[in-house]
Amino acid sequence: MATKPTILIVPGSFCEPTFYTPLISALNNKGIPTKGLWLKSATKKPGLPTMADDAASIAADIEKEVDQGKDVVLVAHSYGGVPASQAVEGLVKSKREKEGKKGGVVRLAYVTALVPSEGGAAAGVLSDGSSPANSYMTIDEDGWMQLTDLSGVALYVFNDLSPEEGLKQAAKFTSHSSASFAGELTYAGYKDVPVSYLFCENDTCVPPKGQQNGLDSIEATGRKPDVTRINSDHVPFVSHPDEVLNWFVKLAELGGKE
Repeated sequence: MATKPTILIVPGSFCEPTFYTPLISALNNKGIPTKGLWLKSATKKPGLPTMADDAASIAADIEKEVDQGKDVVLVAHSYGGVPASQAVEGLVKSKREKEGKKGGVVRLAYVTALVPSEGGAAAGVLSDGSSPANSYMTIDEDGWMQLTDLSGVALYVFNDLSPEEGLKQAAKFTSHSSASFAGELTYAGYKDVPVSYLFCENDTCVPPKGQQNGLDSIEATGRKPDVTRINSDHVPFVSHPDEVLNWFVKLAELGGKE
C-alpha cells in the first residue's frame, strides 16, 4: 500500500498550532501523519517578524520532512496562505526529482486563505474593506496586532457558533506581527504544484470576495485548483470538524494527483 503523504498545517494569524490539535489528532488516528507548524509572527516576542521570516521557518520544517524522502501536503489557513505559498520554493517534488532527490511538496492546500499574486501581500487581499478585522483589533506601540474586542472576534470569526462558544474560542487567539501582513509574495508556489482550496461561504472575516481573489490569482497562472465549498465561517476546524476532516482525508488520497 502506498505511503500516505505527511500533512503540515500552517496556522492563520493570531494562532498557535495547538489550536488545530483536535484535527491533527483525528488525522494521526486515521494513519495520516499530520503536524502543526509555528508561525514566527504569532505570539508577541522581541522583534517584529515578517512574512519572509514565517516563510523561512515553514521551509525549514518542510525540509526536515522531505529530506527523509517524504511527500508533503502543505495546508494553510487564512494569513498562512501567503508564507506557505512562498515557503515551497525549491521544495516541490517535481523540482527535487530533477535534482535526484526524493520527497517533496506534492500539493498546496488552502482553507479560506489569503492567496495574493506575486508582488502582492496579505494586506492587499483585504484592502477593499470587506473584512471587519480593524473593528476588533489594534496595533500596539511595538507593532503587534492585539485583539481588543473578543466579542467582535466571536461575531465575525466564529459566526457559526453561539456567542458564548465563540468567546471561548476567541480567547485562544494570541497576538500577531503587523509587519507580516505587508510582506510581498516573491514566489507563487501554487503555480508549480497541484492546488486544493476549501472555500467557506459563510466567512465574514475573509469574505467570499477575498477567497475568490485568491482563486483568481491561482487560476491566472494556468493552474486549475480543486475547490470544495462548504457553508462555514472562518474557522471550519471548529464549526464544521467532520466536513474538514473528510476534506483532509481527501487531500491525503489525492497527494500529487492533478
